[in-house]
Amino acid sequence: MTTVRRAVLTLPAAPLGPDNPLPALRAPAGAGAHAVDARTLAELPRDMARGIGRAPLRSLLPAPVRDGYGRERTPADLDTIVIENDRLRVTVLPGLGGRVHSLHHKATGRELLYRNPVLQPAAFALNGAWFSGGIEWNIGATGHTTLSCSPLHAATVRAPDGGPMLRLWEWERLRDLPFQVDLWLPEGSDFLFVGVRIRNPHERTVPAYWWSNIAVPEERRVLVPADAAWHHGYERGLNRVPVPVTEEGADLSYPLNGAHAADFFYDLPEEQRRWIAALDADGAGLVQTSTDPLRGRKLFLWGTERGGRRWQEWLTEPGTPGYAEIQAGLARTQLEHLELAGGAEFSWLEAYGPLAADPAAALGDDWAAARAEVEGRLAAALPRTAVDAAYTAWREGAADAEPETVLAAGSGWGALEVLRGGHALPGTPFPESTLGPDQEPWRELLRTGVLPPPAKGAGPGAPLVADPWRDMLETAPADPSTEYHLGIAQWHAGDRAQAVRSWERGLHRAEVRWPLLYCLAVADREDGHPERAAERFAEAFADHADHADHADHDEHAGHDEHAGHADHADHADHADHADHADHAGHDEHADHDEHADHAGHDEHAGHDAGEAVAAALGREGVAALLATGRAGPARELWARLPAEVRGRGAFRLLEIRILLAEGRPGEARAVFDEGFEVADLREGAEILGEVWAELTDELLPDAYEFRMRPS
Repeated sequence: MTTVRRAVLTLPAAPLGPDNPLPALRAPAGAGAHAVDARTLAELPRDMARGIGRAPLRSLLPAPVRDGYGRERTPADLDTIVIENDRLRVTVLPGLGGRVHSLHHKATGRELLYRNPVLQPAAFALNGAWFSGGIEWNIGATGHTTLSCSPLHAATVRAPDGGPMLRLWEWERLRDLPFQVDLWLPEGSDFLFVGVRIRNPHERTVPAYWWSNIAVPEERRVLVPADAAWHHGYERGLNRVPVPVTEEGADLSYPLNGAHAADFFYDLPEEQRRWIAALDADGAGLVQTSTDPLRGRKLFLWGTERGGRRWQEWLTEPGTPGYAEIQAGLARTQLEHLELAGGAEFSWLEAYGPLAADPAAALGDDWAAARAEVEGRLAAALPRTAVDAAYTAWREGAADAEPETVLAAGSGWGALEVLRGGHALPGTPFPESTLGPDQEPWRELLRTGVLPPPAKGAGPGAPLVADPWRDMLETAPADPSTEYHLGIAQWHAGDRAQAVRSWERGLHRAEVRWPLLYCLAVADREDGHPERAAERFAEAFADHADHADHADHDEHAGHDEHAGHADHADHADHADHADHADHAGHDEHADHDEHADHAGHDEHAGHDAGEAVAAALGREGVAALLATGRAGPARELWARLPAEVRGRGAFRLLEIRILLAEGRPGEARAVFDEGFEVADLREGAEILGEVWAELTDELLPDAYEFRMRPS
């Protein structure tokens, strides 16, 4: 009998830490790694070019940037959900994007996936924190989902065969779409079935994106029914190449044969069954197949150059085996987005399981024979008609079934959207009971037409940017907090001039100015005014630091019972104490929770929340001042940062840049020699190599070599 149960997995893990408290007004920092140059775009098939140009992200709003993690790992207990029959055991991480951590084939004792032995966040998701390994569900826009390290709702549901099924669901905020992932093991099955549905509850057409990303050991051969692929590398081209042998003669169906990191989006014939497999030297491994709507298949390899190998170490424990990614998506390439009409849905079924082929055929030089061997074995193990029938049974008999036993809770954003829009979403309830402190001000706006200001000592709160919320903000009483949020919504809608006007109006009356100054600084930089942007970033940092200094002074002076109303308490490092809560209309514990939620971190309010603001504003301010040639003010700002913040790798890098601007290359080199790690270094980032090149012509040390473009 199939079972679904809770369990705990203990792994060495680096804590996620607090989210970045600044609104994510700009496009993803790593977007350039997925870009296509204009010349290449003009030469692509017309429908592919349209998909690539469809609704690119102008910002990450309303999602926060997740950059509060480090590199220090300690054992941590992770909640899991285990789905098991007599053939397979599937381990799912509901608190981390619903990632399938392990797919263990009990009959052979084989792990079918690459299973990362650690949990190490790195800056690969659209909004930052991501980790490697297993099977992840990517929805939203090109890249790893903003939900990579976020909790999903999870519950048991009746599977099409009457057994238990695990349902994962959430509200994806970049595109404002609810989705579900249903996982079940039919009794006696060697295959995990996964039913996926993305729904558009709006009247408008919405851009849609999905890629299921499967990590496999890189010492595999990747087979797929295609003779050509679209190759995309970090040099930003997109060109059609033969499969499996490239023009240079390397057989890239073996990931370790590739020198450079690259994507290969396979060009599957229209009527071809969709599948992809990764097999070891014995001809055994994993196969993934699906119904036809999941059209695309992809291989990502890290390559054998120094940058690719360094990234492999960075994402796990040095000395452990590397991995490659095989993927399946809605479009031909990950650079494209599809249109999902109002009231419509995309749905399909995937299957994951073991495959054992004749190694002489599957690993031989005859590509057609190798593909035929794998496809024949797949047809015998799981016929195409069986997958289609399983999809029909799921979609017609189980996809709308209501959850039975709740196993985990996601965010409250879906509940807020259902409350506002009255959406009917059978099978994926978003009950009001899931609303939390982040959603509470917005529920009040919906109920009364007034957005309540943040509590004393709290940050400005999480933004909402969809058109209906913007409309409500435009008619709400115009206090500084409302102007701040209205400006963010206007910025997201592309009305940047009006956003600036809203922020300027709010600034005139604001006691706590740093949130509005930060937004205006970003607008200045985007509009080509770097000097004014640098001044405003520095002013925002100073405003926050002044409030924190006053709060510290009040605390050490033994502030009285009305200290919670002091002018400078609003952002008093949020405020190293909970006494302010009594005067903000909350008890001590309630205020602690609210502050923590606004800081994007539910364990540490007070000092940690204020430190996160100081670090975020300081990093922006120093970089902006250096970009405009003002080394002196950059040094002064850097010196005001807390000592713990200055010791982080990202700030050691800033220190090197300050030293270079001050004409002190020897001291800058000494920081490199001492060693540091920039925990949130972005995929494709070249800043370490660029700064090193200002110091010396020597080879960049391996520890700092993360460059991915071919040299």
